[in-house]
Amino acid sequence: MQQQYATPSDLTIDDKATTVDTILRYRAERPTMPLFRKRSHNQWVNVTAKHFTDEVDAVAKGLIASGVQAGDRVAILSSTRYEWTVLDYAIWRAGACTVAIYETSAPDQVQWILEDSGAKLLFVENHEHYTRHLRVIDETPTLKETLVIDDHALPTVTKRGAKTADADLDQRQANALSSDAATLIYTSGTTGRPKGVVLTHANFLAETAATRDAVGAGMREGKSTLLFLPLAHIFARVVAVGCVENGVILGHTNDLTNLVADLGVFKPNYVLSVPRVFEKVYNSAKQKAYDGGKGSIFDKATDTAIEYSKATAAGKVGLGLKLRHAVFDKLVYGKLRDALGGQCEGAISGGAPLGARLGHFFRGVGIPVYEGYGLSETTAAVTANNEENQKVGSVGRPIPGVTVAIAEDGEVLLKGPVVFGGYWKNQAATDDAIRDGWFHTGDIGTLDDGYLFITGRKKELIVTAGGKNVSPAQLEDTIRAHPMVSQCLVVGDNKPFIAALITIDPEAVPGWLDRHDLPADTPISDLVENADLKAEIDAAVKEANTKVSNAEAIKKFSILDTDFTIDTGELTPTMKLKRNVIHDAHKEAIADLYT
Repeated sequence: MQQQYATPSDLTIDDKATTVDTILRYRAERPTMPLFRKRSHNQWVNVTAKHFTDEVDAVAKGLIASGVQAGDRVAILSSTRYEWTVLDYAIWRAGACTVAIYETSAPDQVQWILEDSGAKLLFVENHEHYTRHLRVIDETPTLKETLVIDDHALPTVTKRGAKTADADLDQRQANALSSDAATLIYTSGTTGRPKGVVLTHANFLAETAATRDAVGAGMREGKSTLLFLPLAHIFARVVAVGCVENGVILGHTNDLTNLVADLGVFKPNYVLSVPRVFEKVYNSAKQKAYDGGKGSIFDKATDTAIEYSKATAAGKVGLGLKLRHAVFDKLVYGKLRDALGGQCEGAISGGAPLGARLGHFFRGVGIPVYEGYGLSETTAAVTANNEENQKVGSVGRPIPGVTVAIAEDGEVLLKGPVVFGGYWKNQAATDDAIRDGWFHTGDIGTLDDGYLFITGRKKELIVTAGGKNVSPAQLEDTIRAHPMVSQCLVVGDNKPFIAALITIDPEAVPGWLDRHDLPADTPISDLVENADLKAEIDAAVKEANTKVSNAEAIKKFSILDTDFTIDTGELTPTMKLKRNVIHDAHKEAIADLYT
């Protein structure tokens, strides 16, 4: 090992402990404690611990009455909503295991997950999902029933369980172990077939306890957050469980078009998201400023926020900088904070590196974004920044109980109680991932005073024809910071130089057309040939090139007239590039870069 850093922990998890214990304790000791806020007629109303736990018990009885045995797998295919969490806890209360499926999954993906997991029941959100996956539902031999949430699935199941005795539930709980599988999370499948990550109750309990200690204020009782990430993703799932474990009031929304309005009403204390959302917040604010003729003010405000954050970290904030920061706080920063509800104390970002520039910007604005790092295989976060210990650009220090090591080839290796024990029915993949007691992440990184910096993905490393190893992430992240850019894919494996495919953000187009006196109905296919747009994108590419050596710099780029999307299968549900899919879909465009 080149480097190693561990954060100690005295946490012990009882062999009989499960994720259900906390809600049962709340009901007995603090029945009126608010656990959730649920949307009702355009209002957010509190859901008490007793109401939630009673609801969980009623659904769990219905699952037992439906034939669900201890250890059975029950699948959920739905967007983020309150019922998702009710079902999750009900499945655990019945002694079963939740199989999480993204609502955006293609039928072939759903079929693989259902068949591989051997799911007995399936809950889908609506009739559209049911119709889309009808063939799969009919062809999955283990699947006994499919219920539609929007078609009163929970009341139906509850009615079924009316005659199931409390003793039956208690027996399931008495037989449960912390080592039991709580969920199967299938990897996003950026390469190859998705693998089922088996996470136990002990994994969840270790993660939620460690992140409470690591994150700090964001996971304290009485705080609140509005969850809008997909619950099939481990990050969102741990947020949901962590909120329950720590008494944080949780709201759910799947209406991303009205997210800003929801944030304004809900007024969360913390926002939890992936880097692309924070990039979009920044880019949208910048675009709005430019559209309103205040672009130069926004740019100065950005530079001041970044300078202020860096100076704060160094403990050297001069009077002039303080005064400039105060002016822009009234002109710009306050409006950004208001857009998040006005009570946001900070944000937590996971899923991919945020980048130092945006990290400094948001901290300078007064919304510090605490980056963490983790994978499905580690029950989400294994490292995290917080109020007391933060190094912008890093993904933080290990959470309690976790050891991080850097292998000779730069790969990040992990140990700790949050690390999974293996993949579902896939010993070969398990043996490849866990070697000599260390989980091999596939990510490349470095350690500095215990802070982990992720520099790339081992499988994403590009090796040029000249033998130069290039990590595309930094180049892509920098180019995506331009408000007109939606996505960027850096290419160049076995090629003479590095190149890039760049897509345009449709939301930014109207304002750009207006500023350049072009017809509002100008199609993107015409826009990609526009000299002014090319010049802007060229400037963004040159800015990215300043951060790498000449051998790693982008020599050519192409602007595509279509975007990479989740629907086309080119992005994962958390907005990560599916590189193999994009390479296949745009092979001609890539070939043209080298002709």
